[in-house]
Amino acid sequence: MKNIVLIGFMGTGKTSVGRRLAVRLGRRFVDTDAAIEEVTGKTVAQIFAREGVTRFRSEETILAGKLAGEEGLVISTGGGMVLSSENVSLLKENGVLIGLTAGEEVIYQRLQNKKNRPLLQKGELRELIAGLLAERAGAYDMAEFTLDTGSLNIDETVDKILEYLKGRRCLQVAPGAD
Repeated sequence: MKNIVLIGFMGTGKTSVGRRLAVRLGRRFVDTDAAIEEVTGKTVAQIFAREGVTRFRSEETILAGKLAGEEGLVISTGGGMVLSSENVSLLKENGVLIGLTAGEEVIYQRLQNKKNRPLLQKGELRELIAGLLAERAGAYDMAEFTLDTGSLNIDETVDKILEYLKGRRCLQVAPGAD
């Protein structure tokens, strides 16, 4: 059973949607940022501050390799995880990549009170979001299916993902689940 891998920019709903999707499917949920924090004993912000972005990205690659060997997971990736072609290849080995997007203003609204985003700490939030979105233009295009979560609630997003996966015939629903 293939993993379902949610990719996209921060604030697009990967974690919230992933949790709900995992419950609906009766699958285990893995948030890659939380998994890295668990393994390292440090928050993402601490890793960025003390050891730098390169160290964090190497932790993502190690984790992607581990997850490629598992199946039946719903995985929520950090926004920068797919910036590495190696990570993309690993995640695709046993995964269906689903992209979540949202408009710049929606992302701003979702992130304006979040203080745990290392890439958004130095500067004005709107400018940082705009800059990163421009820098990452096309970075999430390898997704098989992409949804704009800006006008959808979590359940609507999950329903659309389930509909896509059922149509693709790569989905086995757990007994008693949706």
